[in-house]
Amino acid sequence: MKDLVRSGALVLAVVLAWVAGGAAWLLLHDDAEPAAHKSTPALLTSQLFADLSLPQREVRPGELKARPKPRPRLAEAAASNPLAGRPWGVYLGNGDQVSAPYLSSHGARRAELAKIALQPRAKWFGGWIGDGEIESSVRDYVAESQHGNPDTLVQMAVFRMSPWEHEACRRGPSAGEASSYRRWIDGFARGVGDAHAAIILQPDGPFALCSPQRGASAALVAYSAKVLAALPHTSVYLDAGAGDWPSSYDGGAGAAVSFLMDSGIEHVRGIALNSTHYSATSAEVERGAEIIRLLDARGVHGKRMVVNTSSNGHPFVFGDYRGPDPDDAWVCGSAHSTGTCVTLGIPPTTDVTSSRWGLSSSVRDLAGRYVDAYMWFGRPWLHRQNDPFVMDRALGLVRSSPYL
Repeated sequence: MKDLVRSGALVLAVVLAWVAGGAAWLLLHDDAEPAAHKSTPALLTSQLFADLSLPQREVRPGELKARPKPRPRLAEAAASNPLAGRPWGVYLGNGDQVSAPYLSSHGARRAELAKIALQPRAKWFGGWIGDGEIESSVRDYVAESQHGNPDTLVQMAVFRMSPWEHEACRRGPSAGEASSYRRWIDGFARGVGDAHAAIILQPDGPFALCSPQRGASAALVAYSAKVLAALPHTSVYLDAGAGDWPSSYDGGAGAAVSFLMDSGIEHVRGIALNSTHYSATSAEVERGAEIIRLLDARGVHGKRMVVNTSSNGHPFVFGDYRGPDPDDAWVCGSAHSTGTCVTLGIPPTTDVTSSRWGLSSSVRDLAGRYVDAYMWFGRPWLHRQNDPFVMDRALGLVRSSPYL
């Protein structure tokens, strides 16, 4: 998504789509709404633009399917960055924990929740969806995100490895788990098909370093990397940890390169950073640039990165958190809070070099060379970044963000 000003950050998901003439078709998830919210396209458009404090414009049914040619500048950007120059889809279906609270809310609360719900975000897919269900689940998600416009970019995170996280430090995958993993990935790929998609592959990537069967786990991730990158319009980014993970004590960027080399980095577009941590965007860009340079030195050239900015509006080092559970970090009380707390960061955008983000000129230069997008593939509005949705967290994140 493109340019925004502070007072209009919540409209990021809509602005580019509106310029392209397809805002209603991208954002109005009529099929996912409860019966009380069903309405005509024109009324739905009016309702959403009221939420976003934008001027209302009636959209006639014939306009919903129009696909104007992209502006030359955006088309030129898309030639070098597959995430740019196209609308980013917003999903409001039943598979998203924010959607139901947003759609059932009213007034001021609805306007606040819109600042999360109407941003383009990556939906996570994992083992809670069965091998026989994943293809249709992904296909439905793509359809509900694109709403008939095949040029729309959808965003997904693949979190399917089993075992993973702390359990991965105790054992490797069994033969049955490995077989199931490959079946699941094959189904996921069929569901994506020829859709334009940005895919974050295996968040919390550095857990690969502690596996007693590291080679077996890495081989499965590499299988995913190869299968998903072979699809016609996917941009796959392997999770490489965060600016503070692996820490310098654990090998830093060099350790990240070690597991990336084992995990199929040569097949994909690049790396993803900060999926579940809270590091500053500047630290992420610098770490990512270091990783990409090390990869280049090892013969893996031309890699790019995406950075999760959903959770680092008030950045801190994960290991410095002062509360009981850094995975469920306290929400900041205001945009001026001190100490370690979480709030929303830079809204999703491919305008990564803008001075509006408060980055130094050296970091903006690195971002221009290496960053495809700042994205929201973290989920700080969920309990422990997992489940369920927590209303007080969501509202606190919106109210305390310096970017919204």
